[in-house]
Amino acid sequence: MILAAGRGERMRPLTEHTPKPLLQVGGKALLQYHLEHLVAAGVSDIVINISYLGEQIRNYFGCQFISGNNVATLNYSAEPEPLETAGAILHALPLLGDAPFLLVNGDVWTDYSFDLLLKKELKSVSGHLVLVENPIHNTGGDFSIVKDMLVEKAVSPLTFSGISLLSPALIRNYPKCRRIFPLSEVFHDAIKHQQLSADVFSGQWWDIGTVDRLRKLDERLKR
Repeated sequence: MILAAGRGERMRPLTEHTPKPLLQVGGKALLQYHLEHLVAAGVSDIVINISYLGEQIRNYFGCQFISGNNVATLNYSAEPEPLETAGAILHALPLLGDAPFLLVNGDVWTDYSFDLLLKKELKSVSGHLVLVENPIHNTGGDFSIVKDMLVEKAVSPLTFSGISLLSPALIRNYPKCRRIFPLSEVFHDAIKHQQLSADVFSGQWWDIGTVDRLRKLDERLKR
């Protein structure tokens, strides 16, 4: 599942008429990079949540994405209003099914190999998060890792990359489920029950949260 329903407030004026996932970097829509990497990893069924200017995303990519000899079906989880990250997943559960699914923030760019995460098994946990070294805009980090388990921010905090493998039960069984709520809330609750593992990715990762970051990534990809 790719989270692509945000309004991109900090990206204005670029997002006044174009949804953030369709902004161009390196000659491609930001969302296209995720689709290419997911399909290359063997993913054949992708859910994209949409809300703000969402029909532009649906019209741009259609119901199939073809990359090389691989084809993926694109399913759209339309939201009447942005439901935040966990609310979006809850809304999309009928499309996601009962098996663990890979979740990716639509506003990051990375060369992470998604097949690494797809090979993982959620045996005694309900999710696995990929963390990265703290970028300049988040020097305090989000979480820490102790013996491969995600813990609250402590020694050597790291930043959540927006990439994870989650069991649907993590959201479905959350005791404070409601229509609109953030995934971070679910993560903090799951940490209390030792239900999240984690590892660190050291490759290329960009959080495209501002126009300046978008410009810098565009320049880098065009070199």
